[in-house]
Amino acid sequence: MKKLLWIVIVLLVAVVMAVTAPAEEKHKEAMMKAVKEYVDEEAENRGFGDNGITRLGKNVVVQAVKTALNSKLKFDNYYLFNMTHVTLDGEDKTLSLGILGMVVTFDKDMLRENLEEATRTKEVEKVEKAAAKEEARELKRQLKEQRKLEKKLAKEKRRQERAAAKEAKRKAKEESKKSKI
Repeated sequence: MKKLLWIVIVLLVAVVMAVTAPAEEKHKEAMMKAVKEYVDEEAENRGFGDNGITRLGKNVVVQAVKTALNSKLKFDNYYLFNMTHVTLDGEDKTLSLGILGMVVTFDKDMLRENLEEATRTKEVEKVEKAAAKEEARELKRQLKEQRKLEKKLAKEKRRQERAAAKEAKRKAKEESKKSKI
């Protein structure tokens, strides 16, 4: 009888765990809450006041992370519990665990490192984009100069051809006058 009671208890606990396992959206909400807390904490630590620009910057960071989470976050449902993880630099990192209707987020250090890396990457991309833009402008300017020069050379060639044709016509006229005399 005790064995049956234990089996019923274990099955009951398993059913409760399965029914209360949080959905993927709960994981994303928990991750976004952790991100917002981290961003607020970092802004405070770096001495940024709570003004419109700071709030705008925080919102930009949060939206960038939200977009990244939507594209890179992987949700694994194990029926009794579930987890989210992300693969960064070939390494799988667990971000949250959902059990009994709760979501626990992990690894604030990893979050900090990845947000700082994303910020550095964005800055590098910005610099590279500006350099590429400048390079494209310079190339465009050079192409414009080259076309201008080609047009000038073509115009000079046509002028020379007209002058040569005129000279040939003049010589032909002179020859015809000499032959008549």
